Amino acid sequence: MLTRKEMKKRAKKSVKKHYWIFIAACLIAAYLGTEFAGSLTFFEQNQGITENTTEVITVGRNDSPGLVDAIRAALEGDEESGRQISEQIKQEEVEQENQVLGRSRGVLAMIVNDVTSGSIFVTAISAMNSIIKSPSITTMVLILGGMILVGAFWFFVTNTYGVILRRLFLEGATYEKVQVQKFLYLIHVKKWFKASWVMFVTGVYQLFWTFTIIGGIIKYFSYKMVPYIVAENPDLSAREAITLSRKLMKGHKWECFVLQLSFIWWYFFGVLTIGLGKILFTNSYWTATFTQYYIQLRMLAKEKGIPGAELLNDTYLYEKPSQEVINQTYADVLEVMASPVEELKELKGIRKFLADWFGVLLVGSKKELEYEKSQMRHVRIAGLKEAVEGNVYPNRLFSIPEKSKRKKVELIYYMRHYTIWSLVLMFFIFSFIGWLWEVSLHLITDGEFVNRGVLQGPWLPIYGTGGMLILILLNKFRKKPVLEFILTVILCGCVEYFTAYYLELTHGGVRWWDYSGYFLNLHGRICAEGLFVFGVGGMAIVYFLAPLLDNQIRKMKLKILIPICLVLLAIYSVDQVYSKKHPNTGEGITDYAVMIDQNNVSM
Repeated sequence: MLTRKEMKKRAKKSVKKHYWIFIAACLIAAYLGTEFAGSLTFFEQNQGITENTTEVITVGRNDSPGLVDAIRAALEGDEESGRQISEQIKQEEVEQENQVLGRSRGVLAMIVNDVTSGSIFVTAISAMNSIIKSPSITTMVLILGGMILVGAFWFFVTNTYGVILRRLFLEGATYEKVQVQKFLYLIHVKKWFKASWVMFVTGVYQLFWTFTIIGGIIKYFSYKMVPYIVAENPDLSAREAITLSRKLMKGHKWECFVLQLSFIWWYFFGVLTIGLGKILFTNSYWTATFTQYYIQLRMLAKEKGIPGAELLNDTYLYEKPSQEVINQTYADVLEVMASPVEELKELKGIRKFLADWFGVLLVGSKKELEYEKSQMRHVRIAGLKEAVEGNVYPNRLFSIPEKSKRKKVELIYYMRHYTIWSLVLMFFIFSFIGWLWEVSLHLITDGEFVNRGVLQGPWLPIYGTGGMLILILLNKFRKKPVLEFILTVILCGCVEYFTAYYLELTHGGVRWWDYSGYFLNLHGRICAEGLFVFGVGGMAIVYFLAPLLDNQIRKMKLKILIPICLVLLAIYSVDQVYSKKHPNTGEGITDYAVMIDQNNVSM
């Protein structure tokens, strides 16, 4: 067994290798209250200063009804007073609204207003009162419901997070990388409830033992390895995990106490730094050290043949698999990795540049389709490549297979090139979809048909242009969906903002859309709510709609496809020229100044 000094040396090396994910994991544990009490002292003190400052600032103000008063009135059965107070709060917030933090229009503004004014709570309480017919019982139901929610959160999250934390550190002790997906480890193996139950039973046992004082101290060390055992094998019952922890710790309790005591100077360091030292190093160092301690105890149990040690069967958590084992388990991945990344060799010059950077081709071919399949296979094995190379834990070799489906290559390859004619046709399709969307919204909200947009035809080119720019300019980022989403939001924001600015500039300040009053808007030209919708829509275009449409467009013969595109372009050009002099304006299209004034008056 390693000495205390050797274990700490390995722990420091592990923390250095996985510093940021370990720090984040321990910080989450502190926020959840799972462990590391006192680590958030620095933040709590700063919060206290802020609260005191706020209290000083607000001294002398006239008291006015607030959210608590609205909820209290509803709970007492005076629902009308609750609604009046909520409306009063909402009115005050709208009157004080910031240009950017609009509170008078839009879904986000409505949600923010309903929460901050208490309207949403008053409505819920009123609904319950109408069913239960007793305010006192409603109060009891709400309290009971709150207790159940808090209890469920503690049972499934706070109580269980220690297992997740140990799993991260155990993998980090052997492998060069720890995947962020490991935070959902228990969900992937479908053992979250079982692990939660084991930790709950362990906590109950420990609680009962604390009443005997000495027994509580002894059992604290006896049960110390339970979260590590569950992290290794979450399929164990509570009895098996607790019994195994007791056997591992037999004869090692004093040793564990001394190891814990050796961190006393680090504890004082944390106090002196108001908790920052704990957050930035000590918590991770502590967990990594006891992870090494568990590894040593496990090894001793295996060597001595302690009954139950065979349940600790995650071999590759402590040693990397041989190349032969990797070759057998990841044969499909190795096959794809071994195949060269194909290139369209027939493309040269400007054609190759357009294909590589923007994903645009003049005409598609069978060779192009094969190229897309090859690209898609390489994208989909990228996550497994790290396991094959021995950098991360090989999930396929875990004793409880993770329930992630092996993905097959479908017909919807999003790593593809689009022909110019396909892009032209999709531009009109997206423009028409955008027109349908806005017309439908107006039809639902106002009950009348309005031809939306600057042009006369059934298309909104801003939607088509946005879709094309996402496909072309963000071609290089399709392999990274999160980055693709962020860039889509930014790109759509720029397109919408400058389109609005251009239309105002060229049409005497007339606006075809105005987000003034929406929560998080910029000059009324863009808002967070709209950009989020565009971001989601952009992702749907890139990963689903555009590939699906392109599959159908490819089936069309060029002698049919090209004339259709040319006719659409001709009609569209005529509409552009005509609408330049006679733009589509009127009620429900450009009367935003009147609409906003009416809203302000009604508020």
